[in-house]
Amino acid sequence: MRRRAVLAFTAALLTAGCAGTPAPQTIYVIRHLDTPEGVKDARLTSTGEARAQALVRWFGGKKLAAIYATPFARTRQTAAPLARERGLQPIDYDWTDAARLVEAVRVQPGDVLIVGHSNTVPEIVERFGGQRPAPLVHVDFGDLWLVREGRSERVKIEP
Repeated sequence: MRRRAVLAFTAALLTAGCAGTPAPQTIYVIRHLDTPEGVKDARLTSTGEARAQALVRWFGGKKLAAIYATPFARTRQTAAPLARERGLQPIDYDWTDAARLVEAVRVQPGDVLIVGHSNTVPEIVERFGGQRPAPLVHVDFGDLWLVREGRSERVKIEP
């Protein structure tokens, strides 16, 4: 009788612990897509626009709770097709404060896409527990990092 009570109590504890545990969050981090070199607050090139459409196809049936983008034309244009398709309004963030971005995203339930810049993506990936990517250069477009449970994977989005 006592053994049954202990087993029932243990089962209840395990079930209660699992019921309220959210699924691990996946953070997707991408640098804005293709822009012309040397243009201040440049808009996406036709290749960048094609790659933004390819990003929509890549996400397919994957769920996204939010999209974060800096307030620049190139990041907004990168996020726009996917945001439109998902009925999401991109959330502005301060590209100079990665710590604050990470805090905001960690309390956001569900998976999140962050659109950043060549000088912010490596730090963002690292702050979410992924391996810090090598510095990005002006021709590095279309690389998407998936960060989940302290591991990161890099995939290429092709137009």
